[in-house]
Amino acid sequence: MTITLRPGSTVMFTGDSITDCQRLDSEEGLGFGYPLRIAGEWGLRHPERAVTWLNSGIAGDKVMDLEARWQADVLDARPDVVSILVGGNDVGWHSYDPDGYMIPAEDFAAGYDRLLAPLAEAGLELILIEPFLLPIRGLVEVGDVHLGEEVRKEWRADLDPKIQVVRELARKYGAHLLAADGMFAELAATTGPEYWAADGVHPTPAGHAALAAAWLRLVA
Repeated sequence: MTITLRPGSTVMFTGDSITDCQRLDSEEGLGFGYPLRIAGEWGLRHPERAVTWLNSGIAGDKVMDLEARWQADVLDARPDVVSILVGGNDVGWHSYDPDGYMIPAEDFAAGYDRLLAPLAEAGLELILIEPFLLPIRGLVEVGDVHLGEEVRKEWRADLDPKIQVVRELARKYGAHLLAADGMFAELAATTGPEYWAADGVHPTPAGHAALAAAWLRLVA
């Protein structure tokens, strides 16, 4: 089953930097990433069904940060569809922020559940995008910190149970799941991971296009 976007529907994208993509610096407020590509492609395909597209992603956000602003930035906008991509910072926070700490999968699950409960209660359509990590080589710069492959292997071990959390919550709430981690692993098998995310986390233009194409397969 796909989500039907009716004329006048409002779609809210939210999450971290992958969704943010400098949205506050863009004229339409969508940034340069997959939300903009989705809005553009939808408008090209369906000029007779105008949709309002909103982006409330903020770079660096974790589930706990989304929760703190959920009412004002998401619920008060009264969207019909909410698309969430979060989890990367819940995995890596302790590696690059001196105030960061390891976030257990149980805490991640509980916080994410609290985000979804009021959306489901309101009868909104939900799209959950898995957090993902591509296995690039060499050092990655995060702020003033350079992280090597061993650290990212630790991220991978921490990410896998959190991906399972997202999958389980999608089942619990009847949400549409975009299995982004598996999608990028499959794509990277032929091109190499850097083609889709140069730092393993933030998509390249091709990576954003892949996310947008996968997202659009969930709607009609």
